[in-house]
Amino acid sequence: MPTTAASLRSYATVNAIPPKPHHRVVIVGGGTAGVTVAAQLLRSKQFQKDEIAILDPAKDHHYQPGWTLVGSGLKPLSDMSRPLSSLIPEQVAHYPLQVSTFDPANNELKTSDGVDVSYEYLVVAPGLESNFAGVKGLPEALQQPDSNVSSIYSDKTVEQVWKNIQAFKQGTAIFTQPAGIIKCAGAPQKILWMALSQWERDAVRKEILPIFATGTPTMFGVPKYSKALEELRVQRQVEGLFQHNLVGVDVKNKTATFKNLADNGKEVEKEFGFLHVVPPQKAWDWVAKSPLADAAGWVDVDKTTTQHTKYSNVFSIGDASSLPNSKTAAAISSQAPVLVDNLLAMIRGQELKAGYSGYASCPLLTGHNELMLCEFKYGGVPDETFAKVPGIGSQDVPRSIFYHLKKDFFPTVYWNSFVKGSWYGPRGWFKPDTTKTSA
Repeated sequence: MPTTAASLRSYATVNAIPPKPHHRVVIVGGGTAGVTVAAQLLRSKQFQKDEIAILDPAKDHHYQPGWTLVGSGLKPLSDMSRPLSSLIPEQVAHYPLQVSTFDPANNELKTSDGVDVSYEYLVVAPGLESNFAGVKGLPEALQQPDSNVSSIYSDKTVEQVWKNIQAFKQGTAIFTQPAGIIKCAGAPQKILWMALSQWERDAVRKEILPIFATGTPTMFGVPKYSKALEELRVQRQVEGLFQHNLVGVDVKNKTATFKNLADNGKEVEKEFGFLHVVPPQKAWDWVAKSPLADAAGWVDVDKTTTQHTKYSNVFSIGDASSLPNSKTAAAISSQAPVLVDNLLAMIRGQELKAGYSGYASCPLLTGHNELMLCEFKYGGVPDETFAKVPGIGSQDVPRSIFYHLKKDFFPTVYWNSFVKGSWYGPRGWFKPDTTKTSA
Protein backbone atom coordinates (compact mmCIF):
# COMPACT_ATOMS: atom_id res chain seq x y z
CA MET A 1 0.00 0.00 0.00
CA PRO A 2 1.28 3.52 -0.75
CA THR A 3 2.27 5.66 2.17
CA THR A 4 -0.25 8.35 3.08
CA ALA A 5 0.42 12.05 2.59
CA ALA A 6 -0.32 12.73 6.25
CA SER A 7 2.21 10.19 7.48
CA LEU A 8 4.86 11.41 5.08
CA ARG A 9 4.56 14.95 6.35
CA SER A 10 4.86 13.74 9.93
CA TYR A 11 8.17 11.93 9.47
CA ALA A 12 10.93 13.61 11.44
CA THR A 13 13.73 11.80 9.58
CA VAL A 14 14.26 10.33 6.15
CA ASN A 15 14.97 7.00 7.80
CA ALA A 16 11.32 6.82 8.87
CA ILE A 17 10.13 6.72 5.25
CA PRO A 18 9.52 3.17 3.96
CA PRO A 19 12.50 1.88 1.95
CA LYS A 20 10.64 1.54 -1.33
CA PRO A 21 7.32 3.37 -1.65
CA HIS A 22 5.22 2.64 -4.73
CA HIS A 23 2.63 4.87 -6.40
CA ARG A 24 0.50 4.65 -9.48
CA VAL A 25 1.72 8.06 -10.71
CA VAL A 26 4.90 9.72 -9.49
CA ILE A 27 5.46 13.39 -10.34
CA VAL A 28 8.97 14.79 -10.02
CA GLY A 29 8.75 18.50 -9.25
CA GLY A 30 6.36 20.59 -7.20
CA GLY A 31 6.52 23.69 -9.37
CA THR A 32 3.82 25.02 -11.68
CA ALA A 33 3.82 21.97 -13.96
CA GLY A 34 3.96 19.30 -11.26
CA VAL A 35 1.30 20.73 -8.96
CA THR A 36 -1.02 21.55 -11.86
CA VAL A 37 -0.78 18.04 -13.33
CA ALA A 38 -1.48 16.50 -9.93
CA ALA A 39 -4.54 18.70 -9.46
CA GLN A 40 -5.90 17.96 -12.94
CA LEU A 41 -5.36 14.23 -12.53
CA LEU A 42 -7.40 14.33 -9.32
CA ARG A 43 -10.15 16.26 -11.09
CA SER A 44 -10.51 13.31 -13.47
CA LYS A 45 -11.89 11.26 -10.52
CA GLN A 46 -9.74 8.32 -11.66
CA PHE A 47 -7.42 8.20 -8.65
CA GLN A 48 -7.75 7.19 -5.03
CA LYS A 49 -5.96 8.85 -2.14
CA ASP A 50 -2.17 8.49 -2.33
CA GLU A 51 -2.14 6.88 -5.78
CA ILE A 52 -0.35 10.05 -6.90
CA ALA A 53 2.87 11.28 -5.31
CA ILE A 54 5.00 14.42 -5.76
CA LEU A 55 8.73 14.46 -5.04
CA ASP A 56 10.24 17.87 -4.32
CA PRO A 57 12.50 18.96 -1.43
CA ALA A 58 11.56 22.66 -1.71
CA LYS A 59 9.78 24.28 1.22
CA ASP A 60 8.24 27.03 -0.87
CA HIS A 61 6.49 27.23 -4.23
CA HIS A 62 7.24 30.42 -6.18
CA TYR A 63 5.10 32.28 -8.70
CA GLN A 64 8.13 33.15 -10.80
CA PRO A 65 6.32 35.34 -13.39
CA GLY A 66 5.67 37.69 -10.47
CA TRP A 67 9.35 38.35 -9.87
CA THR A 68 9.30 40.94 -12.67
CA LEU A 69 6.56 42.76 -10.76
CA VAL A 70 8.69 42.67 -7.60
CA GLY A 71 11.77 43.93 -9.43
CA SER A 72 9.68 46.76 -10.87
CA GLY A 73 8.33 47.83 -7.50
CA LEU A 74 4.77 46.83 -8.39
CA LYS A 75 4.29 43.95 -5.94
CA PRO A 76 5.88 42.71 -2.69
CA LEU A 77 7.91 39.52 -2.79
CA SER A 78 5.72 38.01 -0.09
CA ASP A 79 2.84 37.80 -2.59
CA MET A 80 4.87 35.55 -4.89
CA SER A 81 5.31 32.40 -2.80
CA ARG A 82 3.37 29.92 -0.71
CA PRO A 83 4.49 26.93 1.38
CA LEU A 84 4.67 24.02 -1.08
CA SER A 85 2.80 21.74 1.31
CA SER A 86 -0.18 24.11 1.22
CA LEU A 87 -0.52 23.70 -2.56
CA ILE A 88 -0.25 19.92 -2.79
CA PRO A 89 -3.73 18.37 -2.58
CA GLU A 90 -4.41 16.31 0.53
CA GLN A 91 -5.06 13.25 -1.65
CA VAL A 92 -1.51 13.45 -3.05
CA ALA A 93 1.48 12.06 -1.15
CA HIS A 94 4.37 14.51 -0.82
CA TYR A 95 7.95 13.30 -0.47
CA PRO A 96 10.29 16.18 0.45
CA LEU A 97 13.13 14.35 -1.29
CA GLN A 98 15.59 15.19 -4.06
CA VAL A 99 15.71 12.82 -7.02
CA SER A 100 19.23 11.75 -7.93
CA THR A 101 18.78 9.00 -10.58
CA PHE A 102 16.16 7.68 -12.94
CA ASP A 103 15.85 3.99 -13.78
CA PRO A 104 13.02 4.00 -16.34
CA ALA A 105 13.73 0.46 -17.52
CA ASN A 106 12.64 -0.74 -14.08
CA ASN A 107 10.05 1.96 -13.38
CA GLU A 108 12.07 3.30 -10.46
CA LEU A 109 13.92 6.37 -9.33
CA LYS A 110 16.38 6.96 -6.55
CA THR A 111 16.73 9.94 -4.24
CA SER A 112 19.83 11.52 -2.76
CA ASP A 113 18.67 10.30 0.65
CA GLY A 114 18.82 6.67 -0.45
CA VAL A 115 15.07 6.17 -0.87
CA ASP A 116 13.92 4.20 -3.93
CA VAL A 117 10.47 5.01 -5.32
CA SER A 118 8.69 2.88 -7.91
CA TYR A 119 5.82 3.83 -10.17
CA GLU A 120 3.51 2.76 -12.95
CA TYR A 121 3.60 6.14 -14.65
CA LEU A 122 6.12 8.96 -14.30
CA VAL A 123 5.76 12.70 -14.92
CA VAL A 124 9.04 14.61 -14.98
CA ALA A 125 8.60 18.32 -14.29
CA PRO A 126 11.42 19.66 -12.08
CA GLY A 127 12.01 22.87 -14.03
CA LEU A 128 15.51 24.00 -14.97
CA GLU A 129 18.59 25.42 -13.24
CA SER A 130 19.49 29.10 -13.28
CA ASN A 131 23.26 28.84 -13.49
CA PHE A 132 24.51 32.05 -11.87
CA ALA A 133 27.97 30.49 -11.54
CA GLY A 134 28.05 30.25 -15.34
CA VAL A 135 29.08 33.93 -15.44
CA LYS A 136 32.48 34.60 -13.86
CA GLY A 137 32.20 36.91 -10.87
CA LEU A 138 28.40 37.05 -10.92
CA PRO A 139 27.66 35.15 -7.67
CA GLU A 140 30.07 37.41 -5.78
CA ALA A 141 28.62 40.54 -7.40
CA LEU A 142 25.07 39.59 -6.41
CA GLN A 143 26.14 39.17 -2.78
CA GLN A 144 27.38 42.77 -2.58
CA PRO A 145 24.46 45.16 -1.94
CA ASP A 146 26.46 48.15 -3.25
CA SER A 147 27.60 46.45 -6.47
CA ASN A 148 24.64 47.77 -8.52
CA VAL A 149 24.35 44.24 -9.95
CA SER A 150 21.05 42.42 -9.57
CA SER A 151 18.70 39.87 -11.16
CA ILE A 152 14.97 39.16 -11.22
CA TYR A 153 15.73 35.46 -11.78
CA SER A 154 15.95 34.54 -8.09
CA ASP A 155 13.87 35.26 -5.02
CA LYS A 156 17.17 35.95 -3.24
CA THR A 157 18.15 38.80 -5.58
CA VAL A 158 14.93 40.22 -7.01
CA GLU A 159 14.27 42.81 -4.31
CA GLN A 160 17.70 44.31 -4.93
CA VAL A 161 16.64 45.03 -8.53
CA TRP A 162 14.03 47.56 -7.41
CA LYS A 163 16.45 49.13 -4.91
CA ASN A 164 19.04 49.55 -7.66
CA ILE A 165 16.53 51.06 -10.08
CA GLN A 166 15.42 53.61 -7.50
CA ALA A 167 18.98 54.54 -6.54
CA PHE A 168 20.41 54.89 -10.05
CA LYS A 169 20.42 58.45 -11.36
CA GLN A 170 23.04 58.63 -14.11
CA GLY A 171 25.46 56.54 -16.15
CA THR A 172 25.37 53.38 -18.24
CA ALA A 173 22.70 50.79 -17.45
CA ILE A 174 23.19 47.36 -19.02
CA PHE A 175 20.49 44.70 -19.20
CA THR A 176 21.62 41.25 -20.36
CA GLN A 177 20.06 38.14 -21.88
CA PRO A 178 22.11 34.95 -22.33
CA ALA A 179 22.37 32.88 -25.47
CA GLY A 180 20.49 29.60 -25.38
CA ILE A 181 17.28 28.45 -23.75
CA ILE A 182 15.93 30.39 -20.78
CA LYS A 183 12.61 30.53 -19.00
CA CYS A 184 10.42 33.43 -20.06
CA ALA A 185 12.55 34.82 -22.87
CA GLY A 186 10.76 38.16 -22.66
CA ALA A 187 11.65 38.82 -19.01
CA PRO A 188 15.18 40.15 -19.70
CA GLN A 189 13.68 43.13 -21.49
CA LYS A 190 10.56 43.47 -19.35
CA ILE A 191 12.76 44.78 -16.56
CA LEU A 192 14.57 47.01 -19.06
CA TRP A 193 11.35 48.71 -20.14
CA MET A 194 10.08 49.03 -16.56
CA ALA A 195 13.37 50.58 -15.41
CA LEU A 196 13.26 53.10 -18.26
CA SER A 197 9.68 53.95 -17.37
CA GLN A 198 10.63 54.48 -13.72
CA TRP A 199 13.59 56.65 -14.67
CA GLU A 200 11.24 58.76 -16.81
CA ARG A 201 9.01 59.18 -13.77
CA ASP A 202 12.03 60.15 -11.68
CA ALA A 203 13.13 62.69 -14.35
CA VAL A 204 16.58 61.11 -14.71
CA ARG A 205 16.08 59.23 -17.98
CA LYS A 206 18.14 61.74 -20.00
CA GLU A 207 21.12 61.11 -17.72
CA ILE A 208 21.11 57.34 -18.38
CA LEU A 209 22.46 55.37 -21.34
CA PRO A 210 20.54 52.06 -21.51
CA ILE A 211 22.04 49.05 -23.29
CA PHE A 212 20.28 45.78 -24.07
CA ALA A 213 23.01 43.15 -24.52
CA THR A 214 21.61 39.85 -25.71
CA GLY A 215 23.22 36.64 -26.86
CA THR A 216 20.40 36.29 -29.39
CA PRO A 217 20.32 37.92 -32.85
CA THR A 218 16.98 39.70 -32.38
CA MET A 219 14.79 41.29 -29.73
CA PHE A 220 12.41 38.32 -29.58
CA GLY A 221 12.04 34.86 -31.08
CA VAL A 222 8.70 35.52 -32.78
CA PRO A 223 9.17 37.76 -35.85
CA LYS A 224 5.95 39.74 -35.44
CA TYR A 225 6.71 40.81 -31.88
CA SER A 226 10.43 41.12 -32.51
CA LYS A 227 9.75 43.75 -35.17
CA ALA A 228 7.53 45.76 -32.84
CA LEU A 229 10.05 45.54 -29.99
CA GLU A 230 12.92 46.55 -32.25
CA GLU A 231 10.95 49.64 -33.25
CA LEU A 232 10.40 50.35 -29.56
CA ARG A 233 14.12 49.95 -28.85
CA VAL A 234 15.07 52.45 -31.53
CA GLN A 235 12.30 54.88 -30.56
CA ARG A 236 13.34 54.81 -26.89
CA GLN A 237 17.04 55.16 -27.72
CA VAL A 238 18.25 51.90 -26.24
CA GLU A 239 21.58 50.70 -27.61
CA GLY A 240 21.36 47.12 -28.87
CA LEU A 241 24.26 44.69 -28.52
CA PHE A 242 23.06 41.60 -30.36
CA GLN A 243 24.81 38.22 -30.18
CA HIS A 244 26.78 39.51 -27.20
CA ASN A 245 26.83 36.89 -24.45
CA LEU A 246 27.80 37.92 -20.92
CA VAL A 247 30.69 35.83 -19.57
CA GLY A 248 32.13 37.91 -16.74
CA VAL A 249 31.39 40.64 -14.20
CA ASP A 250 34.12 42.69 -12.52
CA VAL A 251 32.55 44.68 -9.69
CA LYS A 252 35.78 46.41 -8.67
CA ASN A 253 36.31 47.91 -12.12
CA LYS A 254 32.60 48.10 -12.92
CA THR A 255 33.01 46.20 -16.20
CA ALA A 256 30.96 43.49 -17.90
CA THR A 257 32.69 41.15 -20.34
CA PHE A 258 30.84 39.76 -23.33
CA LYS A 259 31.68 37.32 -26.08
CA ASN A 260 30.65 38.58 -29.49
CA LEU A 261 29.13 35.46 -31.03
CA ALA A 262 29.03 37.14 -34.44
CA ASP A 263 32.82 37.71 -34.33
CA ASN A 264 34.23 34.31 -33.36
CA GLY A 265 33.65 34.92 -29.67
CA LYS A 266 35.81 38.03 -29.48
CA GLU A 267 35.66 39.50 -25.98
CA VAL A 268 34.13 42.94 -25.52
CA GLU A 269 34.25 44.92 -22.27
CA LYS A 270 31.62 47.45 -21.28
CA GLU A 271 31.68 49.74 -18.27
CA PHE A 272 28.49 49.95 -16.27
CA GLY A 273 26.92 51.89 -13.45
CA PHE A 274 23.89 49.60 -13.28
CA LEU A 275 23.82 45.96 -14.38
CA HIS A 276 20.85 43.64 -14.55
CA VAL A 277 21.87 40.06 -15.34
CA VAL A 278 19.86 37.11 -16.57
CA PRO A 279 21.94 34.00 -15.82
CA PRO A 280 22.50 31.21 -18.35
CA GLN A 281 20.12 28.31 -17.77
CA LYS A 282 20.34 24.57 -18.26
CA ALA A 283 18.77 21.25 -17.44
CA TRP A 284 19.52 19.87 -13.98
CA ASP A 285 22.51 17.53 -14.13
CA TRP A 286 20.49 14.65 -12.66
CA VAL A 287 18.07 15.05 -15.56
CA ALA A 288 20.63 15.74 -18.28
CA LYS A 289 22.72 12.69 -17.38
CA SER A 290 19.75 10.34 -17.13
CA PRO A 291 18.38 7.85 -19.68
CA LEU A 292 15.41 10.20 -20.12
CA ALA A 293 17.41 13.07 -21.62
CA ASP A 294 18.07 14.06 -25.21
CA ALA A 295 21.47 15.28 -26.40
CA ALA A 296 20.79 18.77 -25.03
CA GLY A 297 19.85 17.47 -21.57
CA TRP A 298 16.06 17.94 -21.70
CA VAL A 299 13.52 15.14 -21.12
CA ASP A 300 13.04 13.72 -24.62
CA VAL A 301 9.32 13.83 -25.38
CA ASP A 302 7.11 13.96 -28.45
CA LYS A 303 6.34 17.63 -29.09
CA THR A 304 2.62 16.94 -29.63
CA THR A 305 1.72 14.22 -27.09
CA THR A 306 4.29 15.08 -24.32
CA GLN A 307 5.04 11.32 -24.09
CA HIS A 308 8.65 10.17 -23.83
CA THR A 309 10.10 9.01 -27.13
CA LYS A 310 11.46 5.76 -25.65
CA TYR A 311 9.65 5.03 -22.39
CA SER A 312 5.91 5.08 -23.06
CA ASN A 313 4.87 5.42 -19.41
CA VAL A 314 6.94 8.58 -18.95
CA PHE A 315 5.68 12.10 -19.72
CA SER A 316 7.15 15.57 -19.30
CA ILE A 317 6.07 19.19 -19.63
CA GLY A 318 7.36 22.53 -18.43
CA ASP A 319 10.92 23.81 -18.38
CA ALA A 320 12.56 20.38 -18.09
CA SER A 321 10.95 19.00 -21.23
CA SER A 322 12.31 19.03 -24.78
CA LEU A 323 9.12 20.68 -26.07
CA PRO A 324 10.50 23.19 -28.60
CA ASN A 325 8.66 26.28 -27.46
CA SER A 326 8.99 29.14 -25.00
CA LYS A 327 9.38 27.98 -21.39
CA THR A 328 6.62 29.91 -19.64
CA ALA A 329 3.85 29.32 -17.11
CA ALA A 330 1.35 30.11 -19.86
CA ALA A 331 2.75 27.25 -21.94
CA ILE A 332 2.15 24.89 -19.02
CA SER A 333 -1.51 25.93 -18.92
CA SER A 334 -1.92 24.38 -22.39
CA GLN A 335 0.54 21.51 -21.92
CA ALA A 336 -0.96 20.13 -18.70
CA PRO A 337 -4.40 19.12 -20.07
CA VAL A 338 -2.72 17.41 -23.02
CA LEU A 339 -0.42 15.40 -20.74
CA VAL A 340 -3.30 14.52 -18.41
CA ASP A 341 -5.60 13.40 -21.23
CA ASN A 342 -2.88 11.29 -22.83
CA LEU A 343 -1.81 9.74 -19.52
CA LEU A 344 -5.42 8.80 -18.78
CA ALA A 345 -5.78 7.37 -22.29
CA MET A 346 -2.69 5.25 -21.76
CA ILE A 347 -4.03 3.95 -18.44
CA ARG A 348 -7.22 2.93 -20.25
CA GLY A 349 -5.23 1.28 -23.04
CA GLN A 350 -6.45 3.80 -25.61
CA GLU A 351 -4.71 5.73 -28.38
CA LEU A 352 -3.11 9.02 -27.36
CA LYS A 353 -5.20 11.61 -29.20
CA ALA A 354 -4.52 14.81 -27.27
CA GLY A 355 -2.18 17.24 -29.01
CA TYR A 356 -0.19 20.30 -27.92
CA SER A 357 0.15 23.10 -30.48
CA GLY A 358 3.13 24.77 -28.86
CA TYR A 359 1.04 27.57 -27.38
CA ALA A 360 2.94 29.94 -25.14
CA SER A 361 2.43 33.49 -23.99
CA CYS A 362 4.72 36.27 -22.88
CA PRO A 363 2.95 39.19 -21.21
CA LEU A 364 5.76 41.61 -22.03
CA LEU A 365 5.74 44.73 -19.88
CA THR A 366 6.86 47.75 -21.92
CA GLY A 367 6.36 50.39 -19.21
CA HIS A 368 3.92 51.53 -16.55
CA ASN A 369 0.34 50.97 -17.66
CA GLU A 370 1.33 49.21 -20.91
CA LEU A 371 2.06 45.67 -21.97
CA MET A 372 2.50 43.77 -25.23
CA LEU A 373 0.67 40.44 -24.91
CA CYS A 374 2.73 38.10 -27.09
CA GLU A 375 0.93 34.80 -27.78
CA PHE A 376 2.22 32.24 -30.23
CA LYS A 377 2.54 28.55 -31.06
CA TYR A 378 5.08 26.30 -32.75
CA GLY A 379 6.96 27.90 -35.63
CA GLY A 380 6.69 31.40 -34.15
CA VAL A 381 3.12 31.70 -35.45
CA PRO A 382 1.01 34.26 -33.53
CA ASP A 383 -1.92 32.67 -31.71
CA GLU A 384 -3.66 35.68 -30.23
CA THR A 385 -6.61 35.38 -27.86
CA PHE A 386 -7.86 38.95 -28.13
CA ALA A 387 -7.02 39.84 -31.73
CA LYS A 388 -10.67 39.72 -32.83
CA VAL A 389 -12.02 41.59 -29.81
CA PRO A 390 -13.40 45.00 -30.84
CA GLY A 391 -11.12 47.81 -29.75
CA ILE A 392 -8.06 45.57 -29.29
CA GLY A 393 -6.92 44.01 -32.57
CA SER A 394 -3.32 43.00 -33.16
CA GLN A 395 -1.46 42.25 -29.95
CA ASP A 396 1.90 43.66 -31.02
CA VAL A 397 0.63 47.01 -29.69
CA PRO A 398 1.21 47.64 -25.96
CA ARG A 399 -2.07 48.21 -24.14
CA SER A 400 -3.22 49.21 -20.66
CA ILE A 401 -5.74 46.38 -20.35
CA PHE A 402 -2.97 43.81 -20.88
CA TYR A 403 -0.85 45.53 -18.22
CA HIS A 404 -3.57 44.99 -15.63
CA LEU A 405 -3.97 41.36 -16.68
CA LYS A 406 -0.30 40.82 -15.83
CA LYS A 407 -0.20 42.96 -12.69
CA ASP A 408 -3.56 42.27 -11.06
CA PHE A 409 -5.39 39.37 -12.72
CA PHE A 410 -2.82 36.66 -13.43
CA PRO A 411 -1.28 36.45 -9.92
CA THR A 412 -4.74 35.98 -8.39
CA VAL A 413 -5.75 33.40 -10.98
CA TYR A 414 -2.48 31.54 -10.43
CA TRP A 415 -3.04 30.94 -6.70
CA ASN A 416 -6.80 30.45 -6.86
CA SER A 417 -7.19 28.43 -10.05
CA PHE A 418 -4.03 27.57 -12.01
CA VAL A 419 -2.27 25.40 -9.44
CA LYS A 420 -5.63 23.95 -8.40
CA GLY A 421 -6.06 22.51 -11.88
CA SER A 422 -8.94 24.68 -13.07
CA TRP A 423 -7.19 27.24 -15.29
CA TYR A 424 -6.52 26.49 -18.96
CA GLY A 425 -4.78 29.62 -20.24
CA PRO A 426 -6.49 31.02 -23.33
CA ARG A 427 -9.53 28.82 -22.57
CA GLY A 428 -9.89 30.36 -19.13
CA TRP A 429 -11.80 28.09 -16.76
CA PHE A 430 -13.14 25.91 -19.56
CA LYS A 431 -11.26 22.67 -20.16
CA PRO A 432 -10.25 22.48 -23.82
CA ASP A 433 -10.96 19.61 -26.20
CA THR A 434 -7.32 18.61 -26.52
CA THR A 435 -8.04 16.36 -29.51
CA LYS A 436 -8.79 19.47 -31.57
CA THR A 437 -5.43 21.04 -30.83
CA SER A 438 -3.11 21.04 -33.81
CA ALA A 439 0.33 22.41 -34.50
